[in-house]
Amino acid sequence: MAAAVTDETFEAEVLKSDIPVLVDFWAEWCGPCKMVAPIVEELGKEHEGKLKVAKLDVDSNTKIATQYGIMSIPSLLFFKNGEVVDQIVGAVPKKVFDERLSRILE
Repeated sequence: MAAAVTDETFEAEVLKSDIPVLVDFWAEWCGPCKMVAPIVEELGKEHEGKLKVAKLDVDSNTKIATQYGIMSIPSLLFFKNGEVVDQIVGAVPKKVFDERLSRILE
C-alpha cells in the first residue's frame, strides 16, 4: 500500500530512503489521478522490498509540490538516492511504468 507523505515527512520517507521511491503527486478532485492509483498500488506490491511507493496530496502539501515544479497532476516522480531520476506526467498505461522501473531498479 502506498504511504501518504507530507511536506513534513517527505525528506525522511523519500529523500533518505535506502531504496528507490515512486511518488504519486495527486489530488482528491483529479480524475486521471484516480485512474493511475490502482497501477501505483500494483507496482508497490510487485516490487515490494525493491521500491517504495508514496502518495503526496498536492492540495495539502504545497511546499513539496512547488519545490518539484508540479504543474499538472498526476505527476509521478521516481527518486533514487534522494534525486529525481525520471518522471511521468498524466495517466499512462502500466507498461510505461514497467519500462521506466526496469531501468531504475536494475
